[in-house]
Amino acid sequence: MKILVTGFDPFGQETVNPAWEAVRRLPATVKTATIVTQEIPTVFGQSARVLHAAIVRERPDVVLSIGQAGGRAALTPERVAINLDDARIADNAGQQPQDQPIQSTGAPAYFTQLPVKAMVTAIQQAGLPAQLSTTAGTFVCNHLMYQAQYQRATEFSDLRAGFLHIPFLPEQVIQRPGTPSLALADAVRGITAALTAIVTE
Repeated sequence: MKILVTGFDPFGQETVNPAWEAVRRLPATVKTATIVTQEIPTVFGQSARVLHAAIVRERPDVVLSIGQAGGRAALTPERVAINLDDARIADNAGQQPQDQPIQSTGAPAYFTQLPVKAMVTAIQQAGLPAQLSTTAGTFVCNHLMYQAQYQRATEFSDLRAGFLHIPFLPEQVIQRPGTPSLALADAVRGITAALTAIVTE
């Protein structure tokens, strides 16, 4: 088994993104699976093109995309992506779509093929907070999750794909009193636990 794990670059006012920082520190293998990684630009449209190129290059069995969810206190596997771009802030290319469908020929929503409840349990058993999420938002995280599912539906029928949000890093909340954070080593450990659940389910 080969799993492609993606992580976004920094966006907004941030100089770091815990998603890519954690992804690039993942082990090369988890159980019987080979792990390959790809940094993804936080840009509508381009993010999906970079993902598509990585899928064509690597031919993975599974894609797990990781994104930052500032304000969340837990690692949260996402259950569903919706066909909507509605950006509160601009992406890294200055785009800020409002109320736009991601794919005019796509389904209103796509559900993940990954064992999200088992992923939650595995992360919790690793001693870290986790809960199932039913909203990936309407920014580039949801966009990428939806586009992965659209690519699966239209081109890569054997692929399984999903998304996992992780909290801010401690250094990101210094000026945000009361905002939850998670140490980078714990983020890596949590993602690894989720990957283990994907491999063993």
